[in-house]
Amino acid sequence: MTIPYPTIQPTPAIAAVTPPSGAPRPRVTFLGTGYLGATYAICYAELGYEVLGFDVDADKIAMLNAGQVPIHEPGLDELLRRNLAAGRLRFSTDIAETADFGDVHFICVGTPQRADGMGADLSYVEASVTSLAQHLTRKALIVGKSTVPVGTAEWVEQLVGKHTPDGLDVEVAWSPEFLQEGFAVDDVLRPNRIVVGVKSEWANGMLYAAHKGVFDLAATEDREVPLVVTDFSTAELVKVAANAFLATKISFINAMAEVCEASGGDVTQLARAIGYDPRIGNRFLQAGLGFGGACLPKDIRAFQARAQELGAGEALRFLHEVDLINLRRRTRVLQLAADLLGRRSGPAGPDFSGTRIAVLGATFKPNTDDVRDAPALAVAALLQKAGADVHVYDPQGTENARRAVPELTYESSINEAVSDADLVCVLTEWADFRNADPVALGELVSGRKVVDGRNCLDPALWTQAGWEYRGMGRP
Repeated sequence: MTIPYPTIQPTPAIAAVTPPSGAPRPRVTFLGTGYLGATYAICYAELGYEVLGFDVDADKIAMLNAGQVPIHEPGLDELLRRNLAAGRLRFSTDIAETADFGDVHFICVGTPQRADGMGADLSYVEASVTSLAQHLTRKALIVGKSTVPVGTAEWVEQLVGKHTPDGLDVEVAWSPEFLQEGFAVDDVLRPNRIVVGVKSEWANGMLYAAHKGVFDLAATEDREVPLVVTDFSTAELVKVAANAFLATKISFINAMAEVCEASGGDVTQLARAIGYDPRIGNRFLQAGLGFGGACLPKDIRAFQARAQELGAGEALRFLHEVDLINLRRRTRVLQLAADLLGRRSGPAGPDFSGTRIAVLGATFKPNTDDVRDAPALAVAALLQKAGADVHVYDPQGTENARRAVPELTYESSINEAVSDADLVCVLTEWADFRNADPVALGELVSGRKVVDGRNCLDPALWTQAGWEYRGMGRP
């Protein structure tokens, strides 16, 4: 039986279905225990579900079963240990055990940018779905959570039909994730919406049962969680469209920063003024070094690639400029650094030979240890390539940064990083950096010069302490 589209229900009223396992609530699995899968698995156990996390990485599974989260996410460690002790949560490398355990299987594997182009690499999705389907022994629901090109759900349905034993009637659905690193626990337990792409009432009922813990928590806290029930294509497009919009908004204000730099305007005041317009809003209007991380950069590129395949490439041509604006902000930091240090730029850019530069921040945003496509780390590498002696400090991302860019020098504190520095670059807006004492730091450096790559410092405070200050898009 098919269901009508679209449906938006603030307070869902969906017919109950009996989980194929016979358990009172659906038993859920999460295939892939990276940032996405581990967070969801731990939080769903906290909501009272029986949960099994699967991964082919035996070391990662051993860490999780030992109560150690392999990523930094505030609050997740405590939830992991509590739910392991309660017996609701465990992790495995056995796909047959995973298939036998679950009623609803969430696919949470990575979809990185392909090495040979801008499109998404779906090999991990294919491997996990194919392996799971071959080991299923009863009816189940396979639900995609990974961010994928539109049309992937239909392809997954074909994979399931090809590899599942006859007569099981396994179904597919799609329910995109909307996690923000640093806020992911709340984003799972208290989401601002749930989107499901389904083809049958049974799939809709199973997904509602798999989310009922979220709705129940909302009811106890006097909140509502909107539920959008739609088709496969729309559900797949929601995440990439949201990411494209956010990336566009960030690059827009950074484009305005370029205009402010040319005209003498102040982009922080400009952003504040236009942000008061309720049609625009002030979120994601913080000009600076630009966006990074594992999602926005690769997702907008994959979105463009898929649109091109569908014959709609012209519709997303603007995303190419969004990407270019974002990448330009990284080289702007080098220009500001050269200006402060009195270094001329040649055809290959500025030469920083003989200078010591402190870089504060390596992660792509605060409250995470994720350095994937991090603008801060990219700028540090550019400074080093231009001849500078670069010393990096980050409160959580140092080990990941060291693995990604081992040629940089990493320090264990702000003071060590800025000691004897000719220039300080603040490139991730950690609270430790925003609240640093410019007078005390001024006693440690060789030159009181600072580039504020995130416009997160108080220019007056730093200037009063004797620093030469340069912000992004500020006079």
